[in-house]
Amino acid sequence: MVRRGIAALLSSDAECEVCGEAADSPETLSKAGNLRPDLILLDVSMPGASGLETARLLRRQLPSVKILILSQHDPDQLRGPSLEAGAQGCVDKSRVGTDLLSAIKSMFAA
Repeated sequence: MVRRGIAALLSSDAECEVCGEAADSPETLSKAGNLRPDLILLDVSMPGASGLETARLLRRQLPSVKILILSQHDPDQLRGPSLEAGAQGCVDKSRVGTDLLSAIKSMFAA
């Protein structure tokens, strides 16, 4: 349900196109390899491998992809580990409605 809400939020913006969704790390890695997206959103607490571990794997698989971690935990505490894992940032899930689109747009700003 959360994934659908985020997809709807992104799809409502003319600059965003949702090309796929995944439920866990293996599905994320498989779809990312096939779809080659510009950006991947990862839940830090996703089933199987964590979002941080998945970010590390994605960084090796798709070095140019942008990665944003979503978390219900304090993003200030996760910012360092997220960057170390290869993500460009972290957004608090409780602030997705207000912060997600601006975080994404800032990642693609020149």
